[in-house]
Amino acid sequence: MLCTWSTGCGNNSQEPRSDATIVRVSENQARDDGDQAPAHLASPPTHPTSAIVKALESGELRNTADDLAFLRQMLQITGTPEASQVLVFSLTSHQDAIIRRDNPRAIYYSDEAYIGYVPGGVIEYSDVDPTVGTGFYVLDQTEEKSPLHLRNTESCLLCHEGGRTEYNRGLMVRSVFVRGNGFPYTNSGSFMVSHDTPMENRWGGWYVTGEHGDIRHMGNVVATDNGENTRASIDRNAGANITDLSPYFNPAKYLSTGSDIVALMVLEHQVEMHNRLTQGGIVVNEQTARSASIAKSLGEEFDPAASDTLQLVIRSRADKILRHMLYVDEITLTNAIHGDEAFITQFRANRREDAAGRSLKDFDLSTRMFKYRCSYMIYTQAFEQMPELLKTAVYERLAAGLKRDSTDELFKHLDADEREAIDTILRQTHAGFAAHVGTPIE
Repeated sequence: MLCTWSTGCGNNSQEPRSDATIVRVSENQARDDGDQAPAHLASPPTHPTSAIVKALESGELRNTADDLAFLRQMLQITGTPEASQVLVFSLTSHQDAIIRRDNPRAIYYSDEAYIGYVPGGVIEYSDVDPTVGTGFYVLDQTEEKSPLHLRNTESCLLCHEGGRTEYNRGLMVRSVFVRGNGFPYTNSGSFMVSHDTPMENRWGGWYVTGEHGDIRHMGNVVATDNGENTRASIDRNAGANITDLSPYFNPAKYLSTGSDIVALMVLEHQVEMHNRLTQGGIVVNEQTARSASIAKSLGEEFDPAASDTLQLVIRSRADKILRHMLYVDEITLTNAIHGDEAFITQFRANRREDAAGRSLKDFDLSTRMFKYRCSYMIYTQAFEQMPELLKTAVYERLAAGLKRDSTDELFKHLDADEREAIDTILRQTHAGFAAHVGTPIE
């Protein structure tokens, strides 16, 4: 499962981004109140961890008997949408002692950070440091001491710094065959979930709300044991197209009433994108140091461009990042997805639009997740703070591949019109990309 607690406060000294976020809601994407996006969503902090630390030190964020009020304040401080709430009831996290089907764990997320909450438990918080990977914290709002503080925790690294995350600190979204008591059927295995995972293998142990026609998944239900050497079975029909979770638990214990299918899909893409950005940065930094050390030992001046091994690592990592960034292996939706409009509105509140009103946060949800298949995660700190050598390699291949006449295999799923649209959006909304390709399109 996705765990959301961290090991470090990240870089608290950096200034917020200077390029302004354009907030304009297209008619076909918004709710009636879409133009009234809360300020904390339209202009979220660039460094949410710094915002939490500041709020704790000032006493703005303090103990309260009202857990939901405390949680809501956490979301506001970090610029996290309440409607991003997704719910998991399998016992696969730090707080499994209090998680049940009638007391699931909620996860909320922004573009930069993740917050976990279980009624009766502690707040889990995770940020993404592109130099060391994902960090994990807990914040115990029941502590008597004041001010509160984020407490480092290492226990989550037993899972989150292993083979599934290339032995770097990272996040995971897993789908499991879950028993009625919340424990997984370990002999049945599990699925690591991202946008390339078939729908029928997603969301085992999670609640899922929304309408999706004939599409089936593993959510909302428990599995049946078929014997020691046989995978457990799931009645996927029983968990399909559910829009009301009140038969399972009391929604009043949470900030939102559902576990939105679109929020789940976006979360899965984002988690893997964060992992690839941080893993790429760590590996390239390590190889750069190694290649520089070898050059020094040989009495040679280190030239990154002349190091074949380093260049091979950079190209490999850039390719891995771009494959996910461009949704190369994304599954094709066989039915339209209808989720919570509140999530769509809140998620898009900080979108960056070009002169035609297009953004990388425009949804499709009929055959794929987004209309323009280049990840909005290109705007995040995890991308911006990648090593320059790696970031330049990504820019170079991205700029070349988005040309209308590109023959790059990595871009073959994008037709010429979509490539041109993505190129225009990036030139007009992404300072780094615009600087790399030259003068932005007016």
